[in-house]
Amino acid sequence: MGSRIMTMKKQAVELGRIRTGYSVPNEDPKKRARAVRSETFIFTSHSRDYVAAAAEQWGGDVEPWTPQRSKIEQFRVITRAREIRAIMPSGDPLSQAYEMWGGGGCVRRCDGEREQKSGQPCICLARYGPKWHRRSPREVCRPASRISVMLPELPDLGVWRLDTHSYYAADGMAGSVDTVLQATGGASMMPVRMWIEQTTRVENGETKNFPVVKLVPAVPQLKHALSGPLSTAAALDPSSLTRPAIEAAPAEMPDYLAEARGCRTAEEVRQVWHKANKAGHVKRDGTDDLSRDLMQISRDVEAGIDPRTGVVNDDQDDAGPDAEGVYEGEVVEDDEPPMPHPAAAWPEVAQPGGGAR
Repeated sequence: MGSRIMTMKKQAVELGRIRTGYSVPNEDPKKRARAVRSETFIFTSHSRDYVAAAAEQWGGDVEPWTPQRSKIEQFRVITRAREIRAIMPSGDPLSQAYEMWGGGGCVRRCDGEREQKSGQPCICLARYGPKWHRRSPREVCRPASRISVMLPELPDLGVWRLDTHSYYAADGMAGSVDTVLQATGGASMMPVRMWIEQTTRVENGETKNFPVVKLVPAVPQLKHALSGPLSTAAALDPSSLTRPAIEAAPAEMPDYLAEARGCRTAEEVRQVWHKANKAGHVKRDGTDDLSRDLMQISRDVEAGIDPRTGVVNDDQDDAGPDAEGVYEGEVVEDDEPPMPHPAAAWPEVAQPGGGAR
């Protein structure tokens, strides 16, 4: 791996934005455009392909769109989706601040205690007291929450950024993200569910309705979100967290009988039995079917019968006398009892030597 600039944030490529509102021309042409809160998610991007993919996934029509205070045309789709599934990337994908914007850009950015541009204590708190946030946005800063998520149903590797200026969304998002980060240490991705919830608030006798974006880990059970980092496969398919692990298929037993039928001597057949015994495929007392079959093959080999065909080997017909001058089929009188057939000693254990080898 190559070197990196350590002060860089190493952010993923931003493919587009997820929005919850849009603007329409004001009836009075002298006034600025009127903001409209959307009940469904809106996707915007410089790439028409990305927006078209979002429209195919969540409905809506792709249209050209130019953001306010910009001359660069983009594309937009107002979908029919009130809820979407996404993946929160590793690290901390949430950025929050109190901000005030003007014609020249961001005028103030504050963490609630200190204004970052001037280095002064929170200006809004100093001027208006603890309830400063109830004042008009023209007078005080507004909360800005920006979270970047990946959308696995859309093409290419990158993130989509969602911006919201809701107090309630800011508090809820921070709580959900911080809980996940505490559990995973930011070391893994986390599947999340995002939706737009219509909320009602009564203040000074006035009822206000407004949408709030909510975000929670999308896992079958809470313990899955709190038990440490997830694998990439689990982040892409959370349902796999509840599936039983697939047991490894048992190894296929070697074909000991085929190996034994290729042996030329009874001793070689006994070695096959030892191999099967060591692998646990035959019983030590020789009462299993495989042991009995191997014993029979040993007897056949000893009798000159080809265990593959069941017929006497042709070589036996022309066999000469053995070391004692005895031909096959000749009866030899002996005062001593005959030695037992080699296979008759099985399975004590598959003599000579005994025991599993």
